[in-house]
Amino acid sequence: MSFAVEDIRRLAPVARIVVAETKGSVPREAGAAMLVTAGSTSGTIGGGTLEFEAIRRAREALAVGRDRFDRVPLGPALGQCCGGAVSLLTEVWDEARLAGLGGEVVARPIPGASGEMPLAVRAILADVRGSGLLPKPGLLSGWMIEPVSRPSREVWIWGAGHVGRALVSVLSPLPGLRLCWADSGRDRFPEDVPAGVETLVAENPAELVTLSGPRAEHFVLTYSHALDLELCHRILSRPFGALGLIGSATKRARFRSRLAALGHPDATISRMVCPIGDPALGKHPQAIALGVATRILAEGTRGTDMTARTGAGA
Repeated sequence: MSFAVEDIRRLAPVARIVVAETKGSVPREAGAAMLVTAGSTSGTIGGGTLEFEAIRRAREALAVGRDRFDRVPLGPALGQCCGGAVSLLTEVWDEARLAGLGGEVVARPIPGASGEMPLAVRAILADVRGSGLLPKPGLLSGWMIEPVSRPSREVWIWGAGHVGRALVSVLSPLPGLRLCWADSGRDRFPEDVPAGVETLVAENPAELVTLSGPRAEHFVLTYSHALDLELCHRILSRPFGALGLIGSATKRARFRSRLAALGHPDATISRMVCPIGDPALGKHPQAIALGVATRILAEGTRGTDMTARTGAGA
């Protein structure tokens, strides 16, 4: 996990709870975090009574504008049997505090610790500047250290129908993804688009392909086979990371033929994955989305076949 500046800015003022340190068996790792406002939460530090009480304390901290640090044993008092312990850092972030951030690492003292940066923390920051390698989140000499979150993968979802909505719902909570969701009209999107998802509207969505990066991963899921074909044509005509097309084996064969007629070499067309999803999960929109999301998580790198097991048709 890492420090998601943009998510915090979107909700500020907001209380952020982060697992600073762990001991023994615990539900989440150091760096796991959640955001808490007066009326909402996002993320998780492990659920259960631990999280319930942490949210209560975070709202108290938010109300008075004061950070806090708590060491919490996970035993009978919480109704949890993990047996370990976690240290939770709760901080109140507003625009002014966010404006003071800079660089690739957020390092700050926990409540009660010295405000003078320890030599060990200085050394880590120097290593980051020299090597570019980011540290793991954790507590060091009374200072919390976290790398700043930057989306490492760009995912384009073409179409706001049932499968598009299901896929956005599954992918939006995951860290490290920049989600771009495109369709032909604003009214095609749900009213409650998840926070952080970029929605793009164009009468001809295929014209938006030029906005995608050279390693973008595309999922073409529109209501129109003609639009699907134009999207695939434009995506294959430029650098891209991966391309998944909802459809059947018959649709794949027809698209391969038409894309070849449009001048695309066989090696390029072969990078188009169709059908998408995991056939073992079925063809329900949520099942297709789960299959695709599983492949995205499993691959972990850009530009690979994210849907090695295919089977979802349209």
